[in-house]
Amino acid sequence: MNQINKPEAFDADALRKKISEIRTLAPGDKRSDEAKRELNPLARRIASQFRTDTYSPNMIVGLMRLFEFTALFAIGYAIHMLYVAPPLDELLGYCGLIAGGSALTVVFLQLCDGYQVPTLRSAARMLPRLIGCWTLAFASMTLVLFLLKTGETFSRLSFGGWYVLGAVFLVAERAFIAFSIRRWARNGIMERRAVIVGGGQPAKDLIRSLEQQTDNDIRICGIFDDRDERRSPGIIAGYPKLGTVAELVDFARLTRIDMLIIALPITAEQRILELLKMLWILPADIRLAAHANNLRFRPRSYSHVGQVPMLDIFDKPIADWDSVAKRIFDVFFSIVALALLWPVFIGAAIAVKISSPGPIIFKQKRHGFNNEAIDVYKFRSMYTEMSDPTARNAVTKGDPRVTPVGRFLRKSSIDELPQIFNVLRGQLSLVGPRPHAVLAQTADRTYSDVVEGYFARHRVKPGVTGWAQINGWRGEIDNDDKIKFRTAFDLYYIENWSLWLDLKILFLTPVRLLNTENAY
Repeated sequence: MNQINKPEAFDADALRKKISEIRTLAPGDKRSDEAKRELNPLARRIASQFRTDTYSPNMIVGLMRLFEFTALFAIGYAIHMLYVAPPLDELLGYCGLIAGGSALTVVFLQLCDGYQVPTLRSAARMLPRLIGCWTLAFASMTLVLFLLKTGETFSRLSFGGWYVLGAVFLVAERAFIAFSIRRWARNGIMERRAVIVGGGQPAKDLIRSLEQQTDNDIRICGIFDDRDERRSPGIIAGYPKLGTVAELVDFARLTRIDMLIIALPITAEQRILELLKMLWILPADIRLAAHANNLRFRPRSYSHVGQVPMLDIFDKPIADWDSVAKRIFDVFFSIVALALLWPVFIGAAIAVKISSPGPIIFKQKRHGFNNEAIDVYKFRSMYTEMSDPTARNAVTKGDPRVTPVGRFLRKSSIDELPQIFNVLRGQLSLVGPRPHAVLAQTADRTYSDVVEGYFARHRVKPGVTGWAQINGWRGEIDNDDKIKFRTAFDLYYIENWSLWLDLKILFLTPVRLLNTENAY
């Protein structure tokens, strides 16, 4: 790492190493991850304004690329089919050329920053580049046809009509997008919500720098700082200080926050690490503001909010298009599972109903994404009058509360199959950290009392199966080591997620279920 004016007290490599250690925290001593403090009325009122999800700029830009390619291809295809109606042996050549021209337009627009949010806000400013990229795509197609000596095969008039109609479409579409983005920004539909961590002059300077960015998409929701009024006043640059850093965890649980920006000098290494140990459990990007420091890293070390440089500490796991891919994965394989396993569902339901009185489906409150409580479905495996919705008392070997049918269902994990409906409802994923009951505990301590960083496993949706389960950490948790190792495997999964890993876990699950050693 190359920097100038490096303060003697600062060791960038050491800080990054310690941050890396936090990212892969091994379960250990108790730490107050979830400090239960009552938020003040102002913080609760502001939190209530930010409960709904927003549209990610990355998602909107990605959809724009796909839409423009599809629309340009459709316009070109329609014109050539109506005017030329090429025979089947020439249709493939026309389609290839139209697809190539459409794709080149998107590529050229990308290269000239045509998909940057600030650019999209102003249709007039983008107009020359827009027409230029469209024209350059046609010039490229012309050059290809010339080099291949196939220009006489294609209709010049139809391509001229495609150029004109395509240009009209792009101008009209970009004008509509610019209007929509400005409207979405005013209505809070498309914005990145940020909380400033730390107060005083650094926070004030950061806020002023962000406000100077005319095309900035950041909405500052408030400031949290542990220091008193003398060092960190209650109002900073017009934004209220809503509480302490410990209270920020509760605030973030009630909202949809995208980013936590730490406004502290980068030389305050110990304080930064203390904050990260409290905040890394949240499903949000964590950035360290670098605008006020004299350090100069290589450009690739920074991300930017507008023109304000930030050092990336943590990224929200499985975000934007990754979340879309994972959702498609979940829905597709859930439908496949229902199609294949419906006889098992019916057989299990009949067996539960005739074996003991009570409902077929048992609902239990468990921790979902971002610690939200969700109702998880299972086939009932206990006698109704002995059931334990809180799971405070774990099921043990030979537990008299479990019915004979329930014992088989639990050993074979068939009792978990109704959770596929939780997946289709969007409450669970097929693969992820297993959801634990809200009051689950080992001995006389809750899991969060046993495991450092326990709540970090809730940064993603919980799953029907997971990395810990296929590696043997399944079933009863009757000592501290079991929940520590299970959490360690869950955190590994979150840090190393990919669709291939999900697919591996999904197909290994039936094999691993043959081991019923800890399943009671």
